Amino acid sequence: MKFTVIKNLQKDSAMSLILRGFLIFILLYLISDIFVMKSNFGISPEALSATLFGDEEAYIDPMNEASFLEFWHTHIFFIMMILLTLSSIFIRVAKKSRAVLTNTLMISAILSLVSLPLAFYLSIFFVNVYLITYFLWHLAALYMILYSFWKLNARSV
Repeated sequence: MKFTVIKNLQKDSAMSLILRGFLIFILLYLISDIFVMKSNFGISPEALSATLFGDEEAYIDPMNEASFLEFWHTHIFFIMMILLTLSSIFIRVAKKSRAVLTNTLMISAILSLVSLPLAFYLSIFFVNVYLITYFLWHLAALYMILYSFWKLNARSV
């Protein structure tokens, strides 16, 4: 994360190019994450509930605990890496409302990660909380990526 110590990203065209490429990869990850979530878990309350708890009418078995914990564990790692790198890029290029957007991103992602096991172990109510916070942190991250990309392009021209 050398870009955190470079004083002026505007003058370092190589690092600016690397960051733009990295932002594209994060964008591709976020988009593909939604498609993977849709195909594996579901992105509607009904589909997610059927995946977690099963559906007798559709002959869907509930997810076992080991599979759930493995999914949750890998999800925590990937979200952590995305949030930390994206936030450090965004904070470097944004001047206004960076605290609000960064906090929105972090809090919604953490709530997303916490609400999924709460749904699995405690109550189906948390399925809706999970879906809302999941899409909220994706939208916040999408905005931060596009804004950072725009600012990096504006600085390099």
